Amino acid sequence: MNSGADIKALFLDIGGVLLTNGWDRSMRRRAAETFHLDQADTDERHHLTFDTFEAGKLSLDEYLNRTIFFQERPFSREDFKAFMFSQSQPHSEMITLVRALKKRYRLKIAVVSNEGRELTLHRIQKFSLTEFVDFFVVSCFVHFRKPDTDIFRMALDLAQVPTEQVIYVEDRLMFIEVARGLGIRGVHHTGYASTMAALGEYGLVLDPSQD
Repeated sequence: MNSGADIKALFLDIGGVLLTNGWDRSMRRRAAETFHLDQADTDERHHLTFDTFEAGKLSLDEYLNRTIFFQERPFSREDFKAFMFSQSQPHSEMITLVRALKKRYRLKIAVVSNEGRELTLHRIQKFSLTEFVDFFVVSCFVHFRKPDTDIFRMALDLAQVPTEQVIYVEDRLMFIEVARGLGIRGVHHTGYASTMAALGEYGLVLDPSQD
């Protein structure tokens, strides 16, 4: 086991790690059912434009113009946005774990995520992420999207921590593999218990008896 003192920073995804995803397939399916949308058409429009939205080149209203409000609807734009925002829920155990590890090991905590601006700002505020996250390298802010290696390079530049002292927690294996190409070690997040155990292998433990 490595010493926790060897690790200086955690890079974390938001969707799938700290919170539920921002706007994924299951959420779009619920939206189609709730608002009586043509799901196939909505999904096609989503896939054609969502990368641009996540890269910060479209506002949420512009994204909705292309995917939902390209025709008259019997519901309002504000009702649809409220539905989108309501889909976000916390992974409370993970948030508690990251807070505790940050406090114990004085870690720098960085979010490295692909999300649109309005969803990101809503989620940061609603779940008080600034209370324990030191900086946010989010696609809508920096105009790079994972798996572009530049987003990881930017996070390293901002952290000012040697690559070998960073652990990246992510639910998508390919993104871990891309980060590994830069020398960043990763934990493939599939659940709270397995991630806590994996971080423990790097010396980041909460029970002093496990040191």
